[in-house]
Formats: sequence, C-alpha cells, structure tokens
Amino acid sequence: MATVTQQDVAPLHKQLNITINKEDYLPSFEKSLKDYSKKANIPGFRKGMVPAGLIKKMYGSSLFTDEVLRTVDKEVFNYIETEKLEIFAQPLPVDFNLQQLDVNNPENYTFTFEVGMKPEVTVPDLAKESIKRYKVDVTDEMVAEEVERMRSRYGNMSEPETVEGDDTVLNVTFIETDAAGNEVEGGIRKDNSILVKYLKEGFRANALGKKKDDTIQLSLDEAFDEKEKQWILQDLGLDSATDKHFKLQITKLGLVDPRELNEEFFTQLFPNEEIKTEEDFRSRVKAELQKQWDAEIRNQLQHSLYHVLLDHTQIDFPADFLKRWLKTQGKEGQEGKAKTDEEVEAEFPTFLNQLKWTLITDELIKKGDIQVQQDDLRQFAKQQLLGYMGMNAMDDEQDWVRDYIDRMMKDRKYVEDAYNRLQTQKMFDWAETQVNAVETPISKDEFIHMNEQHQHHHH
Repeated sequence: MATVTQQDVAPLHKQLNITINKEDYLPSFEKSLKDYSKKANIPGFRKGMVPAGLIKKMYGSSLFTDEVLRTVDKEVFNYIETEKLEIFAQPLPVDFNLQQLDVNNPENYTFTFEVGMKPEVTVPDLAKESIKRYKVDVTDEMVAEEVERMRSRYGNMSEPETVEGDDTVLNVTFIETDAAGNEVEGGIRKDNSILVKYLKEGFRANALGKKKDDTIQLSLDEAFDEKEKQWILQDLGLDSATDKHFKLQITKLGLVDPRELNEEFFTQLFPNEEIKTEEDFRSRVKAELQKQWDAEIRNQLQHSLYHVLLDHTQIDFPADFLKRWLKTQGKEGQEGKAKTDEEVEAEFPTFLNQLKWTLITDELIKKGDIQVQQDDLRQFAKQQLLGYMGMNAMDDEQDWVRDYIDRMMKDRKYVEDAYNRLQTQKMFDWAETQVNAVETPISKDEFIHMNEQHQHHHH
C-alpha cells in the first residue's frame, strides 16, 4: 500500500513524498499487457494470439512507465482529497529519473511533489469603507447637444461645390510633405474625413472657398487643437506632431442637412413610443442620457470598489511555488517551451494581482451567497440579442427568440462566459449594497477629466 508524507518547504509551500509498492502497480501493469496482447496487430501472429512475452519485450517498458506514473498520480490526488488540502493549480513533480523504472526489475519507488497551498482570505468590512458615488445631472445644454448630434446623424448629405462653413465635411487624403510643401518620398498617405470645425478657429479661413481636388497645406500643430490632434495622430500612426507637415487633398465635400424635429423623426428614434411634441422628445432624450451617465457612474463606482478590495486585502502567497508553476506553463503559442526566469519575473506581478482578485471574488461570492440561475442565463442571452438588433423589448414567447436562446444554452463556452460575467456583476451589485457610498455631485466635464487622469495614471 502506498504511503504519503508531507513536510513544509516554506509558508504555504509543502513537499509530498509518495512511496508506491510493487503491489500498487504490478496488477494493473499485468492487465495492461494482457489487454495489449488482445488488440495488437503484429505480422506473423493472429490478432489476440501474440505471446505475452513478446508484447512485454516490445512494449513492456513504456506500458510499465505509464502504469507507475498513473498509480503515483492517483495516490497524490487521493491524498490531497482525503487530507482536504486546498492547493493552487496542480502538484509539481520534483526531478525523478524515469530510467530508474525497470520493467524487468520492479521495485518500490518514491516520488516527490511540491504543492502551493491556498491562503486564508479575509476581505475588508465594506461597511467601514467609504467611497464616492458620483452623480452627473443631465443639463438642458447636454440635451441640446445630443439633439443636434441626432439631427445631423440622421440628416441628408448633400455635396456642395465649395467649403461654406464650419459644418462642411472634408473627405481628404493626408499626404506627408516637408515644410516647403514638397511630397516626402515613401511618406504617410492616408484617407480621412474631418469637419471644418475640427480645425483651429484661426486656421479655418484656409479651408473656406476650397473645392474638390484643391489642397490645403498645414502642419498638425498649427491646424489642430490638442484633442483633435491626438485622434488624427493616432489615425496616422504617429506618436508626436513635432515637425510634421501635410498637404490635405480634398477628394469630396459633404454637408449634412439636419433632420426636422417632427413626429416622423421621433418615431424613427423611439419606435413603439408615443412622442408627439418636441418637449416630450427632449424629455425622452434627457432620460436616455441620464441612463447612460448612470451606467458610466456605476462602472466608475465598481472600479473604485475593485481598488478598495485589492488594496485593502492582505494575502500571502507561496511565491516560489507559483513562479515555478508559471514557468511550466510555457510560452503563448509555443507549446512545451518553458518560460525563462526573466519572463516569469516580468509576468509575475500581473499574474499575482489576477490571482489575488480571483481569491477575493471567491470569498465575496461565498459571503454574499451569490448564485446564477438558469433563468438569469436565458435573460442574459435575450438582452444580448436585443442589443444586436437595436431593440428595446422583445416577446420571449416568439419561436425564433426561444430557439436562439435554446441554441445559446447548448453552447458550453457561451454559457461559461455568461455565467462568469453574471456572477461578477451580481457580486459587485451585492458589494455596492455593503459599502458606504457617499453621493457626490460632479459635472460631465469634471467626470471625464477625472477618468482620463485615472487612465493616464494606470498606463
């Protein structure tokens, strides 16, 4: 009978020594030989009539090794289960010379494994944690901006002869030049479309009166304010605008004729709703904007919760074991090729953060008794379908809707992904009810600036 002993290597890091006797693996090995002799196709012998001695000579060594390793694996996992050891990943074998395994001279063998133990996790008492729940109130100015954006988006496009004003759309080709306007050989050449009002106010006069096929010579710094310049740089694949000059060749002009605010337009935007007046329409747009901002605020609150939990939860890890395990996972896309020590060290902080967050969420899911039911998964699939189709409501009883949901419920990968997302969302919903959230009014611009600063800090 196999024996297992354990000893501590370091905190949360154990060594398991498993000794298996001949009696533990020989019966299974003999059975494997018999089974193999029944199935083997060897020239000169009828199937199932190959002598056991020949099978042992030809295949015995590999079958013997397989059986010994299978037996030791079984004993390791039996021990872990019996002793209720909560471990990370799987046991890692310590070097063992497989050439010691001799089919002609079976012996008792001792194998050594290392295991990393999961630590106890104590999450902070959220009732004692205070975070800000920001509140952005949608103003009449924000509604007016959104209404104009909608009118333009759904308006009719005409093609004027000349650039007439700030709202003219310029379809252009950015052609890289030197400061004198000469084209740079092998330089950037990229199509884009911009509104005249994206140009700096003092530079717009250079575009007025221009026609199709005309050109505008500019440097990015003189023609664009910082915000517009950044997305143009990104589109052109540049890091900086320093000393960059371009000729803009106009390929087409466009002008949007904004939609009239009438019942037909209201119904197009909000079908199945009785919106008859401009006042009702603006109220509906305001409600939609408020919903969007509330969702943004919710994301920000959950992000704050994430940092509170991560920063205020102290967890010890078996670092040496985890680094060794990480090394065995191999390089992405290069199966079987171990990571170098340098690669492991570079990846380890991010890996540890992810592992820490997993342990925290596991603990919160237990604390909050978070459960995801079959109905939750079906509702999730339905909401996704609504999103794809740009609809607000849909009857579950329609055959094609039910068929779609049934089909998604049979897709294991989809169900796993949906389950994880719902579980995480429910966990955050529960955590929100526990934390002391202080409502804090903030303007739209302040909120956007705060988020930009936060993202910049994390990059």
